[in-house]
Amino acid sequence: VQLQASGGGLVQAGDSLRLSCAASGRSFSSYGLGWFRQAPGKEREFVAAIKRSGGNTYYSPSVKGRFTISRDNAKNTLYLQMNSLKPEDTAVYYCAADIRYSGNYYEEFEYDYWGQGTLVTVSS
Repeated sequence: VQLQASGGGLVQAGDSLRLSCAASGRSFSSYGLGWFRQAPGKEREFVAAIKRSGGNTYYSPSVKGRFTISRDNAKNTLYLQMNSLKPEDTAVYYCAADIRYSGNYYEEFEYDYWGQGTLVTVSS
């Protein structure tokens, strides 16, 4: 599985941004997907995850209500709609593919493939 994240950029607090992650190499609808982020000087953390069908989604408490994860299985693309952005959302955002699908969607070790990351910078 190859993953290519895009859509990052510099925005102001309160703005919105949508990240995309294009996937290839394996049947897209056969695996779960997640978004993680890593802020400067911090460890990578879970942001959101979505099941294979897109019917179930999960969020970190810090983004719940502001971010929405979705997928388009026909386009082999994962999305992260980010609204009401805050300076603390500044990070490199990574998409990841969950092939083993064992339920630990909030853990890095659950994911087998990772995109290269896209930088989101939110100014105050």
